[in-house]
Amino acid sequence: MQTRSEETRAHILKAALRRFANHGYSAASVDEICAEAGVSKGAFYHHFPSKQALFLELLNEWLDTIDAGFEAARKDSVPETLRAFTEMLPGIFAAADGRLPMFMEFWLQASRDETIWQATVAPYQRYQQFFTLLVEQGQAEGSLRAELDAGSAAKAIVGLAVGLLLQGLLTAEADWQKTARVSMEVLLNGLMK
Repeated sequence: MQTRSEETRAHILKAALRRFANHGYSAASVDEICAEAGVSKGAFYHHFPSKQALFLELLNEWLDTIDAGFEAARKDSVPETLRAFTEMLPGIFAAADGRLPMFMEFWLQASRDETIWQATVAPYQRYQQFFTLLVEQGQAEGSLRAELDAGSAAKAIVGLAVGLLLQGLLTAEADWQKTARVSMEVLLNGLMK
């Protein structure tokens, strides 16, 4: 059973997600988040030192879901692992429910604020490193072409993932998982021996 403090924190996170998604990061004030959550500003600041910290918590919760999925999707070979990642897309979209427009707003803010930029670029760098190591693993196991630049291949994989998420915002295609599978096969055709 959650303690009162945990419940308050959960109410703040849910209210913030709704405010950020519906009104954008800049337009969502701490006062409005508190009103929607039914908490005082004191309670807000007890849990989060700033609106930015609250946003980062929402972002990190979503990224933690993705990270857990990556670990669960590990297969015997790197190509099989990359294919398994495409099966995660519906879950990523579901976990991002309401967050994707908010993340785009935050990227806009990041272009204007160095602190926000640093917090935003860190996950990208982490995934870039993750996929670089995965490509190197595929090269070592002999499933991916040895002459590939692992860092460039990783950027292509991350670009594919980010591109699919962005397209998910822009169009209401029915089967993103199928699109992800086909896109990954196109990419793997260039990566595999």
